[in-house]
Amino acid sequence: MKDIVPKGPTVEDMDPDENMNGTLRKGSDPLGQTVRSKLQAQRQKLNHQINKEMLMRDGAVNLYRAATNKKLKEQVALELSFVNSNLQLLKEELSSLNSEVEAYQTESYLKSVPMIPLGLKETKELDVRVPFSDYILEHYSEDGAKYQKELTAFMTLRQAVRTPVRNLQGVELLFEYYNQLYFIENRFFPPDKSYKLGIYFQWYDALTGVPSLQKSIAFEKGSILFNIGAVYSQMGAKQDRSTMEGIDAAVEYFQRSAGVFHYLSENFSHAPSNDMSTGVLRTLMVLMQGQAQECLYEKTVLGGVETDVEVCFRVAQEASMVSDVYSKVHKSMMQRTVKDYIPHSWISLILVKSQHFHAESQFYAALGLLGGASGRINEEALERVLPKVYPDADEQSMELPKTFEARRNLGKAHLNQAVMIHEEAMRVHSLSKNLRKIDTLQEILRHSHDRSLRKYTELEEEDDFLEMTNVPSIPASAGVIAQPSIPDFTKVKVKDLFHSLGPLAIFNARNHWTAPRALQMQRGEDGFGFTVRGDSPVIIASVDKGSSADTSGLKEGDFIVNVNGRDVKWSRHEEVVKLILATVDQLNLSVVTPLGRDFLHPQDHRKNVPPPTQVYHSHPSGNSSTTSDSSLERPKNKHQDGKGKKGSLGRKKGKKEKDKIPEADVNKRGSLFENKDGLY
Repeated sequence: MKDIVPKGPTVEDMDPDENMNGTLRKGSDPLGQTVRSKLQAQRQKLNHQINKEMLMRDGAVNLYRAATNKKLKEQVALELSFVNSNLQLLKEELSSLNSEVEAYQTESYLKSVPMIPLGLKETKELDVRVPFSDYILEHYSEDGAKYQKELTAFMTLRQAVRTPVRNLQGVELLFEYYNQLYFIENRFFPPDKSYKLGIYFQWYDALTGVPSLQKSIAFEKGSILFNIGAVYSQMGAKQDRSTMEGIDAAVEYFQRSAGVFHYLSENFSHAPSNDMSTGVLRTLMVLMQGQAQECLYEKTVLGGVETDVEVCFRVAQEASMVSDVYSKVHKSMMQRTVKDYIPHSWISLILVKSQHFHAESQFYAALGLLGGASGRINEEALERVLPKVYPDADEQSMELPKTFEARRNLGKAHLNQAVMIHEEAMRVHSLSKNLRKIDTLQEILRHSHDRSLRKYTELEEEDDFLEMTNVPSIPASAGVIAQPSIPDFTKVKVKDLFHSLGPLAIFNARNHWTAPRALQMQRGEDGFGFTVRGDSPVIIASVDKGSSADTSGLKEGDFIVNVNGRDVKWSRHEEVVKLILATVDQLNLSVVTPLGRDFLHPQDHRKNVPPPTQVYHSHPSGNSSTTSDSSLERPKNKHQDGKGKKGSLGRKKGKKEKDKIPEADVNKRGSLFENKDGLY
């Protein structure tokens, strides 16, 4: 089935950079553009209707509880029954949409068993400009108006992820937003929930349409990951599995989808919606893993199966592996917390698939025993293969067939079993209203059944009354076993939109500091009277008592955020040193004092930071030096001085230190003191 594309430009035709002023963000896909998008648009409409009915139901329940008049209670109860009836009908309609699989298949799906894709979770628009602007002013002491471009970019990105295209571009868009949420969470969401942002993330359940509202940004991140897994599932179902390249791509996408759901189940808990509960996520993981295994089986039979005995038995074991995997999927779907949630047609389809591939394993085992399509048997190959195919022959009270007649009888028993299993699969298929709509599945089941029946009829003789009731099962084995592919978040690089707020390790929602203080100090004979160390931001290491820095209010442990009107939160040590050295008379600094975090003290160093190193700057005196630290965003730990000892950051004033600077330079620029922590 081809996607129906309306007239007019598509997303791919538009300027990829049209995202700030245009209606599209790179990778977005307007609803109603393709058959799959139309299905998603219908889901969105049903989600809003379900949300409306649930609000009406909650209101009716509250009114019923509050009412004291008997007649009013009866009227409310009647209205509540209507609302519940409408809600049930809407959920059934949504379940029918989720059972739709043919729209997600490619043209070659007529040759393959259809796969189960997932629909995307829907969300409402979100405006973060006011709460984020207020938080920037209150927590970072900066004017939120300066960050309107960044706020608009974030909102545009979020709007785009609501309708991603079903290809790698759409996946990258979702990963871009997910990675950006790391910075947003650290910048604006304090872990102690001390500040109320007033932001609520609302997402609709992917299968029931029931809305969930959460203040936690973890819900936003989990929902985006769910949609990444859903897009991968749709990409896998869309592949042309009549070619080797298409099968390989389908395997990769289904394994990626399984990996996303596995990651979700392992790292997110207490989900507010059923689609992200642990049981459902693990069921979706094994479902995608099973579909990947089915694609691997299709790869072994693509183009037909050779008449070689070993090949036939290998294919039989591959089919048995797929059947076993789908049996596990069916068992997972039958859990109490999952059975009543997922569409019933999915359960039926998985059961049909499990039976279909079980019958396929029986058919190919019979072909191996009967010598393949040619009927010629390689005795040596059989003697080599049979002990592996029937390892439990002794336990099942059967002997390995050594004669032609014994092999023929066993092969006939396998064919008889294949016919019966396929008949059961067709019966299950006929019982499901949604499965009956899938003509592809019915044709494949009928073709496989007729093929086994014809082969069985060829072996049947009038005087043949021997039947083997105990048919041995074929052990599951596969050359390649599908495994979840855990998502690699590092492939999509993103830049912190709010980079200007400062290094994330320091200027985040977890840490607290005072409002910036503007200080002015004059250069004296002994300089300004303070030393610095570190970078990004540079820290005040020590302040001389009675100096110009001391009288201005500069404190040990302050962070320098501005030098002479230039923002230096991201500046390295050397840059800040040059700016200060270039000041002839009055130095203007803006500093902040960290609060409640000892690890931010200048005498402390943060984890994984190399010891300070000497960096020399050209100066008329020729003797000035500073220490530098190359790490921008660092974890917690304690600084060490140049000698590797903790603590001492003070400077010793004396004749020896003054003697290091020529008299002419002292008269010209003021005295410079040097130690291994910094200078000024």
